[in-house]
Amino acid sequence: MKRLRSQDQAEVDEAEARGTVHAAIHGLGHLSRRLFQLHARVWQEIVDDELTGPQFTVLGVLHLEGEMDQRTLGAHARLDKSTAAPIVERLRQRGLLEAERDSVDKRRKVLRITPEGRALVVRTSPLAVEVGDRMLAPLLPEEQELLLSFLERMTR
Repeated sequence: MKRLRSQDQAEVDEAEARGTVHAAIHGLGHLSRRLFQLHARVWQEIVDDELTGPQFTVLGVLHLEGEMDQRTLGAHARLDKSTAAPIVERLRQRGLLEAERDSVDKRRKVLRITPEGRALVVRTSPLAVEVGDRMLAPLLPEEQELLLSFLERMTR
């Protein structure tokens, strides 16, 4: 009888483990990764190699908000320092933004979009909207709004 109980418990433990593994591989992390992969694929199809999504965001923030220091840009674009710095440097090397030391605080780098950067972000904006539209297309309009509001709330 004791052997049956331990065997029954092992079966219960295995069933619980399988349920947990199933929940994990079909949960938020897995779906987030798939969504990111889909976005990258659709972005590549529509926008091509001219700008990555994060580069577009950096230029878009500078276009909308004007010049700012790198830390403020990172906060607006929701990029951490180690991600923002190489993006800023690549865009600077391509002549899409300018970076100069703040005249008052030499530790700060002030960033501004160049005319070339402004033209590129304006030209790319409809394509970025098309990426989002294509990804949201399987959803009804009210589902699209709901999904976007949930994602916004989750990423604050």
